[in-house]
Amino acid sequence: MTTPVYDFLTAYAAQDNTRLHMPGHKGRLGAPALQEAAKLDLTEITGADSLFEADGILAESEANAASLYGTAYTLYSCAGSTLCIQTMLLLMKQEGRTVIAARNVHRAFLNACVLLDLPVQWVYPQESDGILSGSYAPEDFEKILQQLGRPACIYLTSPDYLGRTADIAAFAALCQQYHARLLVDNAHGAHLAFLPNRCHPIQLGADYCCDSAHKMLSGLTGTAYLHVRSDIDATPERVRSAMAMFASTSPSYLMLASLDWCNRELASPLFRERLADVAERLQQLRCILSQKYVFADSEPMHLTIDAAASGFCGTELEAYLQSRHFILEYADCYHVVMLFSAANTPEEIAALQQALEDFAPSQPPAGQKFHLPHPETVCGIREAALAPQEILPVQHSAGRICAAVKVPCPPAVPIVLSGERIDRACIDVCQGYGISTIQVVQ
Repeated sequence: MTTPVYDFLTAYAAQDNTRLHMPGHKGRLGAPALQEAAKLDLTEITGADSLFEADGILAESEANAASLYGTAYTLYSCAGSTLCIQTMLLLMKQEGRTVIAARNVHRAFLNACVLLDLPVQWVYPQESDGILSGSYAPEDFEKILQQLGRPACIYLTSPDYLGRTADIAAFAALCQQYHARLLVDNAHGAHLAFLPNRCHPIQLGADYCCDSAHKMLSGLTGTAYLHVRSDIDATPERVRSAMAMFASTSPSYLMLASLDWCNRELASPLFRERLADVAERLQQLRCILSQKYVFADSEPMHLTIDAAASGFCGTELEAYLQSRHFILEYADCYHVVMLFSAANTPEEIAALQQALEDFAPSQPPAGQKFHLPHPETVCGIREAALAPQEILPVQHSAGRICAAVKVPCPPAVPIVLSGERIDRACIDVCQGYGISTIQVVQ
């Protein structure tokens, strides 16, 4: 697959031009360890195209990504999935759609609702695993769709932070039935399109989907894709215009080049073979260790251990693995989350398996996981978030209106949202996750 952006940058660097344009380092100043990268760090000079008016090398590169994911079009983000989430929600607001969202959302979603003054109809999980995960039933969303009688969209986070996935195909069918749109925060699932079972949200019927290229692929941190399944309702120009509303006018060409190169990797049969091999080895690890550990994931490249159900404290396992030079994605008393990609080697997985076999916990497991509070909504999320605020010890906040969202580890179920009244259940969960202060409306 072609890499037009990467090729342009490397060719320009090789020409040794006198750079009378931004950026100011001119390809030669800056930190010594970043010198080679600085040579490729350009701006929108002639031939480099312009991200939000792309018709040259960036448009060609984005078309390559679209062909890999099977979309009507795919656009690049240098502001992570955050920019993609903002864009999707702005498009829905422009269409006058009510947003129905599963409660486990990334903080970026909540901040976008503040910026857009966007009310949300929340759906709580039927079953939850603390605040980090839960299962959502399409029929709970259908009840709201039946009552609305006006255009709507459903917003899901899948995979969630523990690696559990929603039944995207069922939600897509529901949206088609009610002429709604399905938006999926797939930040942790960019690789799903390249597994043998083809389980990416776009392949399963989602209308819009964001993928972080840096979480599970080789893109530089902050790179992401915004996928659009059909161009019937939203043209590329309309979506670019929505993205430009929130994005920097100086997107990083280093980041764009990494997305461009990512396309080449994704198109390679070797990448898919390595991805499938890692997934298979992790599944074998789960089977071998199933008597010792309870695994909480359903997405193959997450390895999530339910520490509480396994009979030990998750932070003890984290400390033990760190002493063996394994640095984890996340751990608390209840869960341990490890992320894998095609870059992980068989030797690394074998060494991890041995370490997990050798682990002998000494600390008792944490108590029961917290049940999700259902706080009362008092005012809009924007009204509360932009109101005068004060910070209180969380134990003294009962009855006050939350001003700033409390999410210990995004994406997760917010304990209490801006505009909701803090009650005793909220306080207990906050304290259980080590949150000692909270911002409230004055």
